Amino acid sequence: MDLLTVEHLTKTYGTGENAVHALDDVSFSVPRGQFLAIIGPSGSGKSTLLHILGGVDRPTSGHVYMNGEDVYSRSDTALAIFRRREVGLIYQFYNLIPVLNVVENITLPVLMDGRKVNDARLQELLDTLGLRGREKHLPNQLSGGQQQRVSIGRALINAPSVVLADEPTGNLDRKNSQEIVELLKYSNRQYGQTLIVITHDESIALQADRVLAIEDGHIVRDEVIRK
Repeated sequence: MDLLTVEHLTKTYGTGENAVHALDDVSFSVPRGQFLAIIGPSGSGKSTLLHILGGVDRPTSGHVYMNGEDVYSRSDTALAIFRRREVGLIYQFYNLIPVLNVVENITLPVLMDGRKVNDARLQELLDTLGLRGREKHLPNQLSGGQQQRVSIGRALINAPSVVLADEPTGNLDRKNSQEIVELLKYSNRQYGQTLIVITHDESIALQADRVLAIEDGHIVRDEVIRK
């Protein structure tokens, strides 16, 4: 069953002669539990696509369906709830809150939602992510790899349907990069979460179930690597 369906997605910035088509009539679907890698040169539209999938940036036209529901038929308030509950976003530069410690950064989406933290899930994530003993550390007391682990914990704490990662290893060395990829793959397998990763790293793309290549706002290749 498809978790995500994208139909004729277009995103245009500017108007008239100054119009830039970041995405141009993009359509595809993603089965539940699939690990999809999106590749393409800088400016190809892949980050724009990821932000639209995550409810961060509204498309100019077209539709995104998650669990059969049109994401952008929601009000702005409902869209904010969707982002917190249904999507886990991971960025290259971590986007942690400097004055919050590890546990506070991880649990922020739950607290913003006005809900009670699932302590069993929090403890499991701290162990899985290798952050035990660093619960009270601030971001500036952590290495880059540890900060990215915290951002992964934040993305997973709400048990979202889909995890979206935008160049999650782009700021890390090779060893830390592979460790982060292994953690994402573990989450994909352990929790059955759909995983969509934007990457320039061919070695990461080849670990995915499927690779989608984008150039100039168009899908130019859609290849299943493993089922």
